[in-house]
Amino acid sequence: MSEGILDSSLSTIGDTPLLRLRHAVPEGSAQVLVKMEAGNPTGSYKDRMALAIIEEAERSGALRPGQRVVEYSGGSTGSFLAYVCAVKGYPCTIVSSDTFSEEKLATMRAFGAEVVIVPSENGLITPGLFDEMRKALHRIMSDHDAYWTDQFHNADALIGYDVLGRELLRQTQHDNVEIDAFCAAVGTAGMLAGVSRTLKEHLPGIDVTALEPTTSPMLSTGRAGPHHVEGIATGIVPPLLLADLYDRALTVDEVIARELAITLARTEGIFAGTSSAVNITGALDLAKELGPGHTVATVVCDTGLKYLTGDLYGFGSDH
Repeated sequence: MSEGILDSSLSTIGDTPLLRLRHAVPEGSAQVLVKMEAGNPTGSYKDRMALAIIEEAERSGALRPGQRVVEYSGGSTGSFLAYVCAVKGYPCTIVSSDTFSEEKLATMRAFGAEVVIVPSENGLITPGLFDEMRKALHRIMSDHDAYWTDQFHNADALIGYDVLGRELLRQTQHDNVEIDAFCAAVGTAGMLAGVSRTLKEHLPGIDVTALEPTTSPMLSTGRAGPHHVEGIATGIVPPLLLADLYDRALTVDEVIARELAITLARTEGIFAGTSSAVNITGALDLAKELGPGHTVATVVCDTGLKYLTGDLYGFGSDH
């Protein structure tokens, strides 16, 4: 943990807690550890990626002082790019959509980003939506001398997530625990790829599993489909997810994950979004498979505060 006075909020990114689940893990399962990434400045693990991409672009000269930064995003990456750009003084434009949470869109605007909205089809996240968002981004690129962070192809993102992997190793080694399996849902797959390459270097026997919704099993079957889990399953095999960085893909039922999100809040005090619940649902499946004496790790991506106006925590009378 940092000591003394810091000169920038960027210095508060990372060094997040690692928590052992106590109530949600069924009897006879491996222990499940979750990295609590809501402790980052804007409440998400993507702070790590945004900082790494911008600072590497500065070092290489690809991003010039005062140049506009652009990206298309479901809201998480956009929020944190807007934050990093605000601190560093870059103008920022994010292409997003009305299907993503109002909290995320408002966060981007709060940090001063221009937000361009592409309408969705019935509020669903579909491959076609991302095609339209990319088209809108390229139109902006043609009108501005802008730097596109290109989150789906930019390997600089992995640098930020290598640090997350090293933190996992340090925290588990402190308690003489070895991670047997790591899992996470993939959007750009930067987090899974970056953490995996670090863990596999130090734990050659570790099993790394990529998670995806049952309705959009692109990695499992090559078929993309609609879903409503923000930040994952964009309808492509992520270019950053090289074959040697994961051992298998596992599908997770979105409905089960959404129910688990409520359970996690009420039993573990973990208040998170649907993608985090997908991660933990997958981790619980792996924990049952591995059994006692083993350890599964995953990531709580962000905070449930970003989903209060959506359907995840928009409780009716049945809750």
